[in-house]
Amino acid sequence: MPNETLLLDQIFAQAVALGASDVHLAMGSTPVFRITGNLQKGEGQPVTRELLIQDLQKILQPETFKRFTVDKLDADFSHSLPTKERFRVDVYWKMGQPALAARYIPARIPTLEELDVPDAVYDFVGLSNGIVLVTGPTGAGKSTLLAAMIEHINQTESDHVITLEDPVEFMYEPKMCLISQRELGIDFPDFAAGLKHVFRQDPDVVLIGEMRDPETIITALTLAETGHLVFATLHTNGAASTVERLINSFPAVQQQQIRLQLSLVLKAVLSQLLLPTVDGKQVAAREVMINTAAVSNIIREGKTEQLQNVIFSSSADKMMDLDQELSSLLEEGKITQETAYDYARAKKKFM
Repeated sequence: MPNETLLLDQIFAQAVALGASDVHLAMGSTPVFRITGNLQKGEGQPVTRELLIQDLQKILQPETFKRFTVDKLDADFSHSLPTKERFRVDVYWKMGQPALAARYIPARIPTLEELDVPDAVYDFVGLSNGIVLVTGPTGAGKSTLLAAMIEHINQTESDHVITLEDPVEFMYEPKMCLISQRELGIDFPDFAAGLKHVFRQDPDVVLIGEMRDPETIITALTLAETGHLVFATLHTNGAASTVERLINSFPAVQQQQIRLQLSLVLKAVLSQLLLPTVDGKQVAAREVMINTAAVSNIIREGKTEQLQNVIFSSSADKMMDLDQELSSLLEEGKITQETAYDYARAKKKFM
């Protein structure tokens, strides 16, 4: 079905032109765009229920459209413009009316250099096994960072890369790698089931869109344990909370086993935030934890409250503490004192 006549295409094209990261549609209102972190109302006619439902019927698979309109279940999907820009879309209901939220996925994948990543990231993409976790809140740029890491591997290694995504976001053009992108609900029923079959698909690198349940976590750890390089995301803030989240996902009787397994296969945790800059843009603030012998021992013994001190004192091992990163951004004049204080862990340092 051609996309040129879709109202959604017109709105999404407007979002690209405005440099928006997100689009929000609600009935009876003009589109709302998130630009450099702030919401702004767009121009044009208010969106109507009839037009949105009409567009969704053209875009969605028939069974998905039925689940959304008849069963009133949320639906996640990706949508491409004729210009190849993509949007990750969630449609949902509020007060009996359909609504939409969409995240812009640029057609071009940025390079690691353009993202100004820490030096340790270049080590992560050169690993042959283990698990690397990229964490942060929604909208922190996790997907973009992971896409840049996968694209770096695509340009430098001869690997089979399998991605399990919800939905597929960045599109990769195979270069040195064979890349198999798979979408939840279309190519596999759930992450746990998709991961079980990955073992038989001869992967070298596996990207997991999100580790949502214990079964997915344990399978991901087993993949890493059996000689595969695994990248995965979690909605956590900081390395210590990431380790706690993983372990606390399991019943108490299993937690010691998970601590041991995690201490052996975890390679690193990279946490990221996007902060407003003094010139109205955004800058990434990152925390990096490398699984050194000290970190592994702390995880194994369940003393995760000590991880922050190890990160703070291990810059020689390419670790980065968030508060140290905030101090650097503040000294460089990129963020304000108020922003540093808002996001700091030890807030007294920024008072």
